[in-house]
Amino acid sequence: MFIVRGRAGGTELTGTVYERGERPPSFRGAPDEDAAYVWICDEFYEVDSGGSVQVVDGREVNLAFESPMPRGFDTREQALEAAEEHVRTQFARIGVDPESVELEVERDP
Repeated sequence: MFIVRGRAGGTELTGTVYERGERPPSFRGAPDEDAAYVWICDEFYEVDSGGSVQVVDGREVNLAFESPMPRGFDTREQALEAAEEHVRTQFARIGVDPESVELEVERDP
């Protein structure tokens, strides 16, 4: 299992890449169990009101969350590349420059 973490604007987002043999959480829409690598992470976007309030770059941002969309991949490289892209995209959706996101990938023992 790999933990993929992005930090920017004083907040962070963390997702998980599961490897074959590890059991990712199961819910509707999960990828085929035969996928060698499965990426799971929250998806969110900014809304005018309601949602969860998060402070980003010193401003309050209202976030609405979507159901996580697990994605399956054949190789570790594909999974980690998609994970990093996903994390950067989530920050961009709330007005943070995706290039400013500090990414960290760690293997969870």
